[in-house]
Amino acid sequence: MKAVGVIPARFASTRFPGKPLKFILGKPLLQWVIEAARTSRLLREILVATDHPEIEALAKSCGVKCVMTDPNLATGSDRVYQAVKDQDADVVLNIQGDEPLITGELLDQLAAPMLSDKTLQMATLGRKLQPGDLESPNTAKIVLNRNNDALYFSRFPIPYARVDAPDNGAVCLKHIGLYAFRKTFLAEFCTQSPTPLELAEGLEQLRALYLGARIRVVEVEHESWGVDTPDDVAKVEAKLRVRIKN
Repeated sequence: MKAVGVIPARFASTRFPGKPLKFILGKPLLQWVIEAARTSRLLREILVATDHPEIEALAKSCGVKCVMTDPNLATGSDRVYQAVKDQDADVVLNIQGDEPLITGELLDQLAAPMLSDKTLQMATLGRKLQPGDLESPNTAKIVLNRNNDALYFSRFPIPYARVDAPDNGAVCLKHIGLYAFRKTFLAEFCTQSPTPLELAEGLEQLRALYLGARIRVVEVEHESWGVDTPDDVAKVEAKLRVRIKN
């Protein structure tokens, strides 16, 4: 089976216009992500999906293919599907274009279950909860079944403990928003309009559960550090300096 990685990189970010081109420790943000993705052992190809010629030029200068996508597409998943719908691929990774701290090893952990189990429609990542994660509405949580497949995602503390019970952190993980899709399921996912369930929680992956998909959750130690606003640049640069020093 062939696995490809797609990095959606939109220029017109509401909170941070031109974000993929913003320099982080001397390199554009998108370049950090591309270079990390290219260290993956399991991905056969890396694509950038964008709506802007400067981002296209950057991707090509980094040695990866770029696909121009419709700037009016609603989500990153839609951009990923538009980029791969005519490509030869069995498994497609949606790689966040604003997370310069990802690694090829992390992407391999995400791709591996999809390549070994043809019955899986999706995979994603999670890590153990840290203090404050369970209560934070900014943190999506996942409850799993015994096979490490997702039962539900929520920004609220889950499961709700109506009686004294063990810490919820023992039965759920913090969600890390990287996804692997079976290409055939990605087509179905993007054809389906947003569902009331995902709109209620503000979590796109709930559409997949609504459609009956089995989502394998791989537990990792990685902490997600994205660049959402200009204020995040200094924080991410500090993390990168520590990694480079080590």
